Order: sequence, then C-alpha cells, then structure tokens
Amino acid sequence: MLTVYSIQSISSPERYYIGITDDVARRLKKHNNGECPHTSKYAPWKLIVSINFVDEKKAKAFEKYLKSGSGRAFAKKHF
Repeated sequence: MLTVYSIQSISSPERYYIGITDDVARRLKKHNNGECPHTSKYAPWKLIVSINFVDEKKAKAFEKYLKSGSGRAFAKKHF
C-alpha cells in the first residue's frame, strides 16, 4: 500500500509539499530531521492529509496530478 501525503511548513505556512511513501510517520520524521534536501530549510512540517492507495499506478498518478497546476488548486481548495 502506498500513501500520497501533503505536509505544510510550520515555520513558513505558505509552503506545502506533496509526496508518496509506504510509511507516512517515518517519512514525516525524515522531513522534520532535515534529511530531505527539498524540504529541509522549511522544517518543521505537519501532516495535512494522507490518502492510502492499494494500486501503485493510481497512487503515482494521483501524486503527479497533485503536483500539477490544477492539482495544486484542487489541494488548496480541499486540503
């Protein structure tokens, strides 16, 4: 099972990150410990939403969509 997740920076609330993982708690800990170059300077982070998928292709497609322009608009409106 894969999880598509959205996190928000606590120090810079206008910053969001969309990702995919098989362990959300472990991944959030990595973001908060500065182990992810893309998110390290905006730590700490909080989890906004996580959506579980059984189908790997659907999970990857949804993550890709959320990272698109219309997907970001969707996330901003619904998350």
